[in-house]
Amino acid sequence: TSTIITYFMQKMLPIIFSVIILITTIIRTIILYAFITFAIRIMGKRQIGDMQPNELVITLLISEIAAIPLQDISQPILSGVVAIFMLIVLEIIMSVLSMKSITVRRFMNGKSAVIIKNGVIDQNVMKDVRMTVLDLVELLRGQNIFDISTVAFAVLEVNGNLSVLLKGGEQPVTAKDLGIKKEKEALPLPVISDGKILTDSLKALNITNEDILKKVKANKTEVNNVFLMTLDR
Repeated sequence: TSTIITYFMQKMLPIIFSVIILITTIIRTIILYAFITFAIRIMGKRQIGDMQPNELVITLLISEIAAIPLQDISQPILSGVVAIFMLIVLEIIMSVLSMKSITVRRFMNGKSAVIIKNGVIDQNVMKDVRMTVLDLVELLRGQNIFDISTVAFAVLEVNGNLSVLLKGGEQPVTAKDLGIKKEKEALPLPVISDGKILTDSLKALNITNEDILKKVKANKTEVNNVFLMTLDR
């Protein structure tokens, strides 16, 4: 009996221990994933390329802190959660201060730089932001501008994007320039998606479920069969 127990301890315990570690890792991953998703949601809807410098720093720190309890299960997950929570609180505080103070906003995010002014490239500004002419040409090509001489103003934003204003003769013609009166614009909203009625859109359009059902029946179908339906006012 003792031999069987010893054999069981030697063979099964490592497997049991591995399973426990696996389950623990899965649980910790789910907890951190849910918490970080909530934390990033609080920070706002921005893509990586649209983030301000302080937001990018917070995002990088969160990813590093989250990796520690995932890689080392001996580290308490609470310490990672608390650290991430404090970073989010700090980001919210700095965001509020940036809204209230121009000085804080410039310190945290910097300020925009006018690279091209009145059609002339400002070489001193380009040196300050450490940008080459090739970098500038590449950013302009990203906006379908291949001739620098057509640019009146170009501003390098704090998030790295380039805002461009073309010279008057190079700007696209608008309906106003041609004297064309356009109909009142309305935003189409999805009211049915994957066979489900979206109540938020109905409230925005000031219509009811019955109105949707009538329109669906007029097309000789049912709501469950509709993949996408949009309406405007």
